[in-house]
Amino acid sequence: MKRISLMFLTAGLLLASGSTLAQQAAADKAAAPAPVDRAKILTAPGVFGNFSTYKVRSDYYKLSSAERKGAAAEVMAVVEKHKTSVIVDAYLTRGFESQSDYFLRVHSYDMAATQAFLVDFRATRFGMYSDVTEQLVGMTKPLNYVTKDKSPGLNAGLTGATYQGSAPRYAFMIPVKKNAEWWNLSDAQRLKEIETHTIPTLGNLVDVKRKLYHSTGLDDTDFITYFETNDLGSFNNLMLALAKVPENKYHVRWGSPTVMGTIQTFENVVKALSGS
Repeated sequence: MKRISLMFLTAGLLLASGSTLAQQAAADKAAAPAPVDRAKILTAPGVFGNFSTYKVRSDYYKLSSAERKGAAAEVMAVVEKHKTSVIVDAYLTRGFESQSDYFLRVHSYDMAATQAFLVDFRATRFGMYSDVTEQLVGMTKPLNYVTKDKSPGLNAGLTGATYQGSAPRYAFMIPVKKNAEWWNLSDAQRLKEIETHTIPTLGNLVDVKRKLYHSTGLDDTDFITYFETNDLGSFNNLMLALAKVPENKYHVRWGSPTVMGTIQTFENVVKALSGS
């Protein structure tokens, strides 16, 4: 009888121990930081965007096929490591651009988190053989000019324009810098210029997504304009409309570079450029 009681006691302890371990595992999982919410960070103000273009050095292709095939796994391990603090988008530019083979767009709520990710990325084999050809930093802000209070009609048209095309395949990054004359205009004068800028672009927003990053003081440009589209004709029409507005006389930089890439997964970009 005593032996049977001990068996039941041992079994009970094991069950209790197993239950405790399961509860602890569930608690640890619940306490683990969640990945960055992509939908939220891409629409929130006060978010930092880091754009960097890269050229893969020719000596990368002297590595063995096995080494190059392992490059994607290293890169994805870095993305996984930093998924709670940044989101990373990758674009293939080889064949479109002479100065780059790919570019990255990294979003974070803290630039130090972006820096930590990029340091780890550059330590991978793929990162070591990638030379930075352009680096730009900006941040998102609420609308400055075409707001509900300052320009209600245009604001309704701008915020109500919904992208209706099929999933975008192409992305563009175009930096913009203004001259001192622009910054010395009054707020009312700048509002008038931006309204004139906005009106001819509204018809293209059903085919082109766009996002603006503010860079003054953070980088040697004032704005980074980012676009996505599946219709290159509509994008061309949008650029023509923007080229014709009087506001252009305040530009000292528009593009230089204009970077065009196909929207890819980071893993696919690495594999495409690794011959695997």
